Amino acid sequence: MKITDPHDIAPEAPDCPDEAVTDPASPCYGKTAGRPRAADKEARQLALLHTAAQLFLEKGYSKVSLEMIAREAHVAVRTIYVKFGGKAGLLSAVISKGRARFFADMTSMETDPRPLEEILSDFSLRFLELVSLPSFVSLHRMVVAEATSTPELADTFYQAGPRQSREQLTRLFVRPEIRARLRPELPLELLAVHLTNCLLGDHMARLLFPEARQPTTEELRQQAAMGLDLFLRSVLR
Repeated sequence: MKITDPHDIAPEAPDCPDEAVTDPASPCYGKTAGRPRAADKEARQLALLHTAAQLFLEKGYSKVSLEMIAREAHVAVRTIYVKFGGKAGLLSAVISKGRARFFADMTSMETDPRPLEEILSDFSLRFLELVSLPSFVSLHRMVVAEATSTPELADTFYQAGPRQSREQLTRLFVRPEIRARLRPELPLELLAVHLTNCLLGDHMARLLFPEARQPTTEELRQQAAMGLDLFLRSVLR
């Protein structure tokens, strides 16, 4: 699923309208007025996502308002509506941004020429690195806790996180040369879910009893290898 770690995004400068740069009480005081550069806009958007992620994880999705986020991020509520469409859109952007850190540079599964085992090995390690982040575990626990009372939270999380991973894997499994290696009686929609379950292991324990420390890359690599081996043994012809 998954989410941008708030500690991975440093807060940046707020939006600075012309009248704010001459107000000593404003965080924009003394800054250059005028049309922001593309880099400045990107930095401000990252700062907004950072602030939103912190508030969601600290207080819970349902207890955070757009006004609270806007105030902490030094932006107008209208800015959030224009850029993200509201709170759910903002959370979706937070999750998508975090997920992109792990998968953005991965070759498309539709065209990756490597053998199936290598493609899935690459995916498996990236996936476990993502879901092992303390912020992701906290997000997942929050979603489970609030899903019944706040359906938009569960749907937003699924659409921006698990669904993206399942569709990414399905684009690999539908390739004719890959499908020919898989057991024909297994439905395609089952394969992606089965792989992630093999990788995650005892997922309920992960949510109820978060590890005191984040696993090392070598530990995640071993977990990925065991989970992938279990998956391949159960789905290959």
